[in-house]
Amino acid sequence: MALRRITQETFDAAVRENVDEFEMDPDEALREAVEQFQSQGVDLSCIVKAVPAATSDDKHQEQTHEILQALESLSVAQDSPDSTKAAADIKCFTEQCLLGFAQRYLAAQKGAYPVILSYCQKSMGEREATFAALSALSALTDGQPDLLDADGKRFLLDALEQHQDDSSVTRAAISAVRHACLKHEQNRQDLVKAGALPLLTSAVKRHSGCAEVVKEASAALRIMTFDDDVRVTFGHAHEHAKMIVLQHNGLKVLIDSAKAHNDNITVLSELCATLSRLAVRNEFCQDICDLGGLKLMMTLLAGSYESAELVRQVLSAIRAVAGNDDVKDAVVKAGGVQLIVIAMNRHMIISAVCEQGCACLSVLALRKPNNCKVIMEEGGALAAVQAMKSHPGVVNVQKQACMLLRNLVSHQPNYSQPILEMGVEALILQALRAHRDCGDAAKAALRDLGCQVELRELWTGKRGGITN
Repeated sequence: MALRRITQETFDAAVRENVDEFEMDPDEALREAVEQFQSQGVDLSCIVKAVPAATSDDKHQEQTHEILQALESLSVAQDSPDSTKAAADIKCFTEQCLLGFAQRYLAAQKGAYPVILSYCQKSMGEREATFAALSALSALTDGQPDLLDADGKRFLLDALEQHQDDSSVTRAAISAVRHACLKHEQNRQDLVKAGALPLLTSAVKRHSGCAEVVKEASAALRIMTFDDDVRVTFGHAHEHAKMIVLQHNGLKVLIDSAKAHNDNITVLSELCATLSRLAVRNEFCQDICDLGGLKLMMTLLAGSYESAELVRQVLSAIRAVAGNDDVKDAVVKAGGVQLIVIAMNRHMIISAVCEQGCACLSVLALRKPNNCKVIMEEGGALAAVQAMKSHPGVVNVQKQACMLLRNLVSHQPNYSQPILEMGVEALILQALRAHRDCGDAAKAALRDLGCQVELRELWTGKRGGITN
């Protein structure tokens, strides 16, 4: 059932009524209004849950929210010759937007985008003003990519071109690009056609020593490969990934950047996540390996296994590049199986690490009997069983563990008995009962392990008569 929605004005009126009619203090009035609407099934995610403040010391002055006061002040200041006042106002507006989505949404509803865009266009020739404008645009469009229009896209690309040597302006512009492209396929396609990809990759190369720029640009490149806009049937995710790799040398750019930031876990996580999105073709997986990407991943897994987030991203990247059969063997030869099992055991309580660990081992085992032998010897099956026990309610952990167990025995049936002795049959049956999405993987695992399983034939391919 969809939640009901109300306007900010309706919510504010309820708060005022609690103060005026029921003589509540402001904080109590606010709490009461929130509880009242939530009990009625109202979605308050887009509502600023604050008591409007007076715009001056005059108690009779109309009350409004701080974000709208900042917007009003900025609207007046942008036509003023006093640049200092405008700079202070746009900084205040940006800070208000950063407080939460509700503030950004309210500002957009009250016409903030044309005001900010106008400020952006007037600021282009001056570095500080451009940085402030980009910061405001980035903050406003976070979660609201539909706001960006053709003029806004042009401004972002112009800012990236004209301020290529300025790391702060570049980072702010890329942040705005990232927000504009998340869950918005048309913005992605428009920006790519207009030349965003070479600007993003060149930003990584030009500012390779600046962690913030590398992180932002890597995230923006990754978002260009997303297929996350539910309004679009078919996106250009695959085409964009190929363009980044083939036309803009993206793999080498990212791997070289990772080598330059080998002590920055946040940057390395972003870079690994992006590399996994670019491993869309067999030869790309091999290229990542040849460029030193696999060696880098092994080093990170061995040296930074205490960081669960980095481990998760590295495992995801290994899973992606191991789609190439030669890379599978390279991972195993490099001691990857042992490192994956160690990482899983170290972070067994974290479902995302268990999911990626099982998925990695499953890919390494696929069509590779020799790899299956290594996985069994290094305790990979036992780690998967422990993951199933630790996360019975997480469908993806259960599914990936079932797929791993199935891959281990599909070409090596002699492993069935040792795995069954770990108690997996009961765990798989439990997953089968608890998670509908786990059905196919669980039944395939039971079948290949030699357990009794009901395989229902959904269609025989035979024609039947039509009866009235």
